[in-house]
Amino acid sequence: MNYMGIDHHKQYSHITLLDERGEVVKSGRVANLRRELEDFLYGIKEVRAVVEAGRSSYTMVDVLDDLGISTTVAHPKEVRAIAKAKVKTDEKDSYKLAHLLRTGYIPEVYKRSGENRSSQRVLRQRAFYVGKQTSVKNRLRALLAQQREEIRGEAARVENLFTEKGMRVLVGLALPEREEKMMGALLKTYRHLEERISETNALVDDLYGKLPYARLIQTVPGFGKFLSVLVATEIADIGRFADVGQFHAYAGVIPSTHSSGERSYHGKITKEGNRWLRWAAVEAVWPAIRADFDLQRYYERLKRRKGANSAKVATARRLLTIIYRMLKEGRSYIPYKR
Repeated sequence: MNYMGIDHHKQYSHITLLDERGEVVKSGRVANLRRELEDFLYGIKEVRAVVEAGRSSYTMVDVLDDLGISTTVAHPKEVRAIAKAKVKTDEKDSYKLAHLLRTGYIPEVYKRSGENRSSQRVLRQRAFYVGKQTSVKNRLRALLAQQREEIRGEAARVENLFTEKGMRVLVGLALPEREEKMMGALLKTYRHLEERISETNALVDDLYGKLPYARLIQTVPGFGKFLSVLVATEIADIGRFADVGQFHAYAGVIPSTHSSGERSYHGKITKEGNRWLRWAAVEAVWPAIRADFDLQRYYERLKRRKGANSAKVATARRLLTIIYRMLKEGRSYIPYKR
């Protein structure tokens, strides 16, 4: 067996090939083209490869899979922790990866299918648009809050400013000239984002029908169809998490810990791992506590003790706990009855 470590970049990769004894068989820079990779591997049999997870790493993974080469995707941060080096070059990094693969010390990450990655890209784009749309809403509210009493009162008569009726009210407000132009620009941006979000509705509906996880997750308060599909896609396989703590760590909703001697300090959440899963859980908190008495009581109790922000994060973590247990057991959510 030969072991191939790939230090992957956008235009090229540095590849080191080791044999069973750890001797370098071949090493060099290769353009990220299939024919270049085939030329590099010409005459070499029985190859296993490893590449660090990155923005474009899967382009290399897909080519290697097509060539029939078993490929491991490594966790970049954990690789650095295992094999620290003061001198860092592409050649040394690729050698390090090949050596860790040969000795069985590669910290692996979940290897996603091409279909899952494609769905991820579209759903994350939609989540990006939703986040920007929320920012536009907040700027519109801030602009209204700075207007005179009559204008604020007129806007307050509409229950939801972001319906067609609400939009007509916003357009008709007698704002000063500069503020009117700002309002117009914000409304134009809002509508543009709304159109971009609507373009992904067909994919969301299609994935919802195909993903059993999504249909289970939607039974949890706060998770509509889109958030359910997003979370199901990001999880992909709940079986890859040994326990709920590992799932929380993956979502980055566990508190950071600093220990020295007999003292331990728990700080803010790590925010490491899958930020889209974390974003979805936090987004679901407000509708969840409005819909479920048990979650509302949990949030209010923590809010009194630790403040609103800590309570919101803790409630997001509880929602993820609920989702983890539901998916593990293959059952839907049973709400608390007053």
